[in-house]
Amino acid sequence: MKKKRPSLKDIAEVLNISTTTVSFVLNGKGAEKKISKELIARVETYLKEINYKPNLVARSLRTGSTRVLVFMVEDISNHFFSKVGRLIEDICYKNDYRVLFCSTENNVKRTQELIHLFHERQVDGFIIVPPPGIEKEISYLLENEVPVVLFDRKIPELEADYVIINNYEGAKQSTQHLIDSGYKNIAFITIDLDQIQMHDREAGYRATIENAGFEPQILKLPYNTSNVVASREKMKDFFKSNKNIDALFFATNYLSQSGLKAIHQIDPQLINKLGIISFDDSGFFEMYSPTISAFAQPVDEMANQLMKILLNKLKNKEKPKPVKLVLEGTLVERESSSKK
Repeated sequence: MKKKRPSLKDIAEVLNISTTTVSFVLNGKGAEKKISKELIARVETYLKEINYKPNLVARSLRTGSTRVLVFMVEDISNHFFSKVGRLIEDICYKNDYRVLFCSTENNVKRTQELIHLFHERQVDGFIIVPPPGIEKEISYLLENEVPVVLFDRKIPELEADYVIINNYEGAKQSTQHLIDSGYKNIAFITIDLDQIQMHDREAGYRATIENAGFEPQILKLPYNTSNVVASREKMKDFFKSNKNIDALFFATNYLSQSGLKAIHQIDPQLINKLGIISFDDSGFFEMYSPTISAFAQPVDEMANQLMKILLNKLKNKEKPKPVKLVLEGTLVERESSSKK
């Protein structure tokens, strides 16, 4: 027979104190409520002896808080998102929160289901990388005063908090760096998604290329992480049919990694003849030969700002004005974009 969990009343009777005192100690409010250090120590010692674990469901019903947050991104295995997520996990832990990670695959239906699921489980707040078409669900959360911070991309028609990067300027800097290094036929490899950050990166590339008097060359690939091989084949066909290309600018780090493999499959020496830069850095880029240049997003600052905004929303009972934060990245010059 399963052993019954001792109640606060059971613990109070054993220690000959009130259930309120036990509750205060359990919730870390003993000192605040002027309970003596000796009594706090006696309660904590007994709780350890019986290996007491608080009923989190009951606590959430009592306090109205689950102390659980959700970090919802397109693909948590992506180096950029996983790194931000790891930093967020540490910040959550220091503030007595736990975080749930999930991937949407940029699928609206999947995102809708995840939002409904976690909202029904009464999580305290969300950090969401929103796919196109999820405006209604985000709006519902905001209307019900659920703390939400958008990440990586914004929804222009919603008055919501967000933390993003200046994608347009980042793409301009990256493209200009290749031009300054002597490259003229620079191709832009991107994802065919109706997302504001992808539009901004393409616009930054186009503006810089056209300003230099060069011709834009763009390959748009479908977003489908389960069919990487098909995308790689399209890249190989693109490279083979555009032999004038002397440099490549990849719109994301996962495209870069797939593209580097495609280049190697065409000709192992081709990587040494092309200028290459990636939007988003990756730890893998320093292990390639040549090392791969990248426009790095400020991962630490992003994680800190996301949590600063979300924690403020959780603590502030009044509805604060939305924080709209646009951060700047850093161009990391490595061997792949050195002068011709």
